[in-house]
Order: sequence, then C-alpha cells, then structure tokens
Amino acid sequence: MADLNYHHLRYFRAVAHEGNLTRAAERLNLSQSAVSVQIRKLEERLGHPLFERRGRALHLTEAGRIALDHADAIFAAGEELVGTLRERGRARRAVRVGALATLSRNFLIGFLRPVLGRADVEVVLRSGGQADLMAALESLALDVVLTNRAPEADAATPFAAHPLTEQPVSLVGVPGRVDPAQGLRARLEGQPVILPSLGTGMRAGFDALAERLGARPQIAAEVDDMAMIRLLAREGVALAVVPPIVVRDELASGALVEADRLDGITEAFVAVTMRRRFPNPVLADLLV
Repeated sequence: MADLNYHHLRYFRAVAHEGNLTRAAERLNLSQSAVSVQIRKLEERLGHPLFERRGRALHLTEAGRIALDHADAIFAAGEELVGTLRERGRARRAVRVGALATLSRNFLIGFLRPVLGRADVEVVLRSGGQADLMAALESLALDVVLTNRAPEADAATPFAAHPLTEQPVSLVGVPGRVDPAQGLRARLEGQPVILPSLGTGMRAGFDALAERLGARPQIAAEVDDMAMIRLLAREGVALAVVPPIVVRDELASGALVEADRLDGITEAFVAVTMRRRFPNPVLADLLV
C-alpha cells in the first residue's frame, strides 16, 4: 500500500478551506483540472469521497471533515517543526460543542470537565438557538449539541439523543422573600415569580402544579435564559422557578435560598449527536 502523498493532502486542504475549486486553484497557482486530479487520487487512496457538490459549491462529506481535521493537524505540526509556532506538545484533537444559549452554564462546565485542560484536546464551544445548532450538527460543523429539548426522532432522522441527567426544579429567592412559615400555595400568590417561557417542559410542569394547588401566581417575568433568571433572582426582584444547579454558587453562599422543591418538575439535559460512521473519539469521554 502506497504512502500518503502530502501534496494531495495540501491541495485537498486548500479546496476544503476555500469551499471553491477555482479559488483554491488560483491560490495554489495550478489549473482546476490539476487540482481535481490530485483530489481524486487522494479519495482513491483513502477509499472515501471527500466532497459533494451542491450547486456550484463544494461541501465536505463526513470523511472529508475528518480528513480536514487531520490535515490541519499535520500542517500545524509542520509549522511547529520549523519554529513558527510555540511548542505545544503532542497534536491536539478538536471537539466542537454546541450549547443552547439558554442552558445552565454550571451544567455546561460539568459536562465539559472531563476534557477541559487536557493537553491533547481543544474544545471549540458555540452557543445559539436550537434550530441553528441542529443545522450545524447536521452539516458536521459540530460534533455534539447540548440542549434541554431533544429533537423528534424517527427512522429517517440522522440524530441520536443521549440522556445526560435530569435536574430537580425549585422555587428560590433571596432570604428576605422567603417566609419559612408559608406554604407553597400562599408563597406563589404572595410573592412575584419568575417563570421559564411558555413551551418549555419546566413551564408546563409549573402550570400544572399551580392548577393542582388552585394557585394564581403573580408572574413578574417570563424568561427563556437561565443566566438571566439567575441574575433576576439574585437581584431579589422575585422568586424564581429554576433548577438549583443554575444557582448552585448563590445557594452555597446563602445569597439565595431554596424555598420549595417543586415535586414532579424536572429539567432534562440531553446531548445530541449525528449517527456517524466516524464519530469524534473525544465524545466517548463526554457521553458517559
């Protein structure tokens, strides 16, 4: 079996980063046909197509994305060899993580902790809305998406949802807003509350609980961002319906107290991946 031709790899890398054969050929000072021939030879050597054409644009296949990761690492190592980069030890593997912008930062840090600080792993973290993150996952721009809303799954969908944990949900607030003698119903009607937005599992669970109690809560705000709920609760503007993990530091310091555990209401966290032939091996250390 012939050794890998690094000229082929260099041409492939140029096209992959440009996303366009013409621009890559100009950058390499070669003809388009010459670059195409070199890429076909690399595909034959690897045994997988590396690009698929959509209109006039070239998009990486799953094998192409993996080949680009390795190509980038190989050429970065070459730059280190000639002294253009500082010594960083052994080659690093990137893991691209997308996180719902409204997700608890404490949960996110806990998920990433097994690889944070590892010399062989570079974490690339992106936040955004559910639709944008799932689109990036499907295009292989992300390896995993962390969310509290698992995508619908059937035989045709390419996603795999990995349940991570379920966190209890509580009513929390500054000590001055919490009267230990009050029951939950009286507390909900006597104090303003900050609620998750409509359409979330937590909000549906809270509304059902209030209905069972016959309570009419004073709604101070409806917020879809856990960081903002945490801030508002810390400012003392109202009691907040939130998983305790979101305000863990404030509960530990006494800045906030847990008034009531809201039985039957939980926040589920899931990691969503693509069903891939070549999954990122770093994920094995995260999805445990």
